[in-house]
Amino acid sequence: MKKLTLTDEQLESMSYAEVAQFVLENNTKPISLQDLFKEVIRLMGLPESDFEAHIFDFFTLLSNDKNFIMLDKGMWDLTVRHQNKISISKDTDSNDEEEVEETEEEEVIEDDSEVNYDDSSLDDDDAEDDFKDLVIINDDELDQES
Repeated sequence: MKKLTLTDEQLESMSYAEVAQFVLENNTKPISLQDLFKEVIRLMGLPESDFEAHIFDFFTLLSNDKNFIMLDKGMWDLTVRHQNKISISKDTDSNDEEEVEETEEEEVIEDDSEVNYDDSSLDDDDAEDDFKDLVIINDDELDQES
């Protein structure tokens, strides 16, 4: 990991999460939680005793922040580096089958008309049949029956 530095002005307004994001942005590989937090503490100029005292808080912070993702073996990285790009296009040469291409980016759907919806749940034609035997009576008729 290369040696990073921040100015006092930058550090004054930065949180643990912002410093962690800075570290990960300047690193090409995922980092373990311990190494990441040690680097955050070093950059912020905090005492080493903060490592033991706040490592669980730091873990919770990263776990709840959508900018970070925990990978295999406890390694952490930025979420934007691990989003899938899904492209759906119509292949006219193979009997209208859909082709799905996956790459490491964000999700994209090219043509909305290709999405198949289940229209059977939207049929209201049977709703009229549900009320064919319905009889409305007023309170006077109800009293006469009892």
